[in-house]
Amino acid sequence: MNQKRDTLYAQQHPQLGRFAFDEQVVEVFPDMIQRSVPGYSTIIAMTGVMAGRYAQENSHCYDLGCSLGASSLAMARHIGRRAKIIGVDNSDPMIARCTELLADIDTETELRCESIQDTALSNASVAVLNFTLQFVPEADRPALIRRIADAMLPGGILVLSEKICFPDAHLQSLNEELHLEFKRANGYSELEIAQKRSAIENVLVPETIATHRQRLLEAGFKSVDVWFQCFNFASMVAIK
Repeated sequence: MNQKRDTLYAQQHPQLGRFAFDEQVVEVFPDMIQRSVPGYSTIIAMTGVMAGRYAQENSHCYDLGCSLGASSLAMARHIGRRAKIIGVDNSDPMIARCTELLADIDTETELRCESIQDTALSNASVAVLNFTLQFVPEADRPALIRRIADAMLPGGILVLSEKICFPDAHLQSLNEELHLEFKRANGYSELEIAQKRSAIENVLVPETIATHRQRLLEAGFKSVDVWFQCFNFASMVAIK
């Protein structure tokens, strides 16, 4: 895919709208997320490896909030025809482009343009929420995680990757600054950083690792822990 550079916030916007996964974001999304999320490539690649380990025959592997299908593609490389991949996203432009990108893979796939909170879940051996739950209203997150857990087969796995926050104010400040330096090193200007932060404020709401862990355990997952973390971004694994 021809990857366009993210310059959405390079010019001053007199009136910043709320961040949305629209056509403009779709065009630059691969570049945006690589330059904004430390460890993203590793998380996606290892999501595929874990799917290869845990995908069960004739089961479903869900990519919830699939965007352009990076996690779906990673899973497909490791599960082949063993299971069906179901990608769900509520952005029409994301699903349209994702359909093109997944057209030639050998794994059976289904793409749904609908809310992950409403989509039907069943017979799941793998579920992936890579930087998705943080966009779901906080009050709705426990019910979604419970629905995922209830749909999972014994031994099934959930990969949950999120921007996180810290209960300790000093660590919160440190990790925020490290993340800012990461974005600066990747070529984002102070204007771009400031405008993106304003646009996404109250749209992306992070939580602590402890909050995620407690929610996963209460939903019925038995083994829960962090397998990857870089600054204020982490990925957890939860096994049913």
